[in-house]
Amino acid sequence: MSETNKELIDLVWGKKNSKGLVDSIFSRWTQGFVFSDSESTALEQFEGGPCAVIAPVQAFLLKNQLFNSEKSDWRSCQDDDQKDLLCQTLSDILEMASFNNSSSYCLAAWFKGKMAPKTDQELPAESSRQQEQPTALAAEELGFERFHALIQKRTFRSFSELKGAIWDEYSMWNNKFGVLLFLYSVILTQGIENIKNEIEDVEEPLIDPVYGHGSQSLINLLLTGHAVSNVWDGDRECSGMKLLGIHSHTNVGFLTLMESLQYCKVGSYLKSPKFPIWVIGSETHLTVFFTTEMTLVAPESPSEQARRIFQTYDPEDNGFIPDVLLEDVMRVLDLVSETEYVNLMKTKLDPEGLGIILLGPFLQEFFPEQGSNVPESFSVYHYNGLRQSNHKEKVTYTEGTAVMGFEDPRLQTDDTPIKRCLQTKWPFVELLWSTDRPPSLN
Repeated sequence: MSETNKELIDLVWGKKNSKGLVDSIFSRWTQGFVFSDSESTALEQFEGGPCAVIAPVQAFLLKNQLFNSEKSDWRSCQDDDQKDLLCQTLSDILEMASFNNSSSYCLAAWFKGKMAPKTDQELPAESSRQQEQPTALAAEELGFERFHALIQKRTFRSFSELKGAIWDEYSMWNNKFGVLLFLYSVILTQGIENIKNEIEDVEEPLIDPVYGHGSQSLINLLLTGHAVSNVWDGDRECSGMKLLGIHSHTNVGFLTLMESLQYCKVGSYLKSPKFPIWVIGSETHLTVFFTTEMTLVAPESPSEQARRIFQTYDPEDNGFIPDVLLEDVMRVLDLVSETEYVNLMKTKLDPEGLGIILLGPFLQEFFPEQGSNVPESFSVYHYNGLRQSNHKEKVTYTEGTAVMGFEDPRLQTDDTPIKRCLQTKWPFVELLWSTDRPPSLN
């Protein structure tokens, strides 16, 4: 096994993995990118675990289909269209990952020598995957160690060469190990050392060695091209340690049920992406929520910018800052920041002399709420790639209507995990689904 492959295994699976556990988890990750028979633009997930790759790919795929395609019916996709859509999506993610390592584009591919596995023609066709159970077969045929011994790193001098190879290797993305080979391609393109420098704890593997879930670093790598471990805006200092966060608005966003449980705080860069598509995190799974309503992702308003900057001075998310930091916040926001005026504002915003400035009064003073361009109601969709989580075990989009602005608790419709998650961005959203049961986040 090459040194690169060993570094790759250590980064993804951990240095001290139990053979029995890693073989079991590896078999769950053994699948390709396969479109649902019931929804031609939706990818199917066979078992728990690889949603950390499949859900971000699905989100970027929807971005291309909804906003970069000239087709009027975005849910209709023939075989050739599926190939172009998937390959373009994989190319986009690899291009995003290349920014830290722009001199090199990489694919993880099969070794072409005598030890190579069966040819693509001999592999089970996508149409027979139900009968032959490819996830189980793949683990039995090759196993963890042999699979990794047969991987080689292919390097391309230009992005156009990389794109050509992605289209040429379409059958590889569909079959057997497509999801893992793509993940490894992203890692090799970004650069193993670059990723190690971004991860908060390099001893923590990208795939959990016990449960098989992707780490937040892995999710962020697929969503942003950077394997940082946190979801807040910018970097923070904690006990002399620099904790890396998200540094710009992303193409697709991220929301998590964990925020509603107050385990974390997602920053505005992930909450307010360039396109109205969000990967949704629960305790164990990733799904996708999306809409075509572009007013949801309008450019950041002055009050949203002020909230984001204020919160960078409030790393504990207390909802206030020490009054000594008010001058710094006002200066960054290009507000009048002469000492005399700042002291006057301290007195006004902290009349009881507690030594703190609350976020609410600060925003009300300098950035009173402006009218929203978001319509009162609009169509929304939810994707869950696991068959067992879908109605009649058919992977399809669940349709619904979002209604904004119902602050009166008497008008609230329900209390479901997906609504609690979405309320971390839209506190007064109500959801009316076209199905008898709300979509599952698990």
